[in-house]
Amino acid sequence: MNSMVNRQRGLSLSGLMFMAVILIFAAVGAMKLIPAYMQSAQVQNVFDAIVQDPEMQKASVRDVRMSYIKRASINDITAVKAEDIEVEKEANGISLSTSYTVKIPVAGNASLLLEFNIRSPK
Repeated sequence: MNSMVNRQRGLSLSGLMFMAVILIFAAVGAMKLIPAYMQSAQVQNVFDAIVQDPEMQKASVRDVRMSYIKRASINDITAVKAEDIEVEKEANGISLSTSYTVKIPVAGNASLLLEFNIRSPK
């Protein structure tokens, strides 16, 4: 009988509850962070599309911003406004960049602050 007790292994109920609480907090945290990272990826995709568009290579800064507004409204991008975009004219085309922060409330007065720096490829 003693050898059988020494061989039994597993997770106790309190250990299971502790692990469940940790997993729930991790899942809730991920569900709050994912939308911010998805919107950042959408902004990057819009920047890439604008930079690769042949019509935008010779366009004015106003036209580039108007193109961003149209594309952002299609993708429902609200984190970055057209005024927040820095448009640089280069010899081989244009370059777009922006920096912004997203504040995500976690619980009570605790929140996460995410900083994004997005730049179009050269």
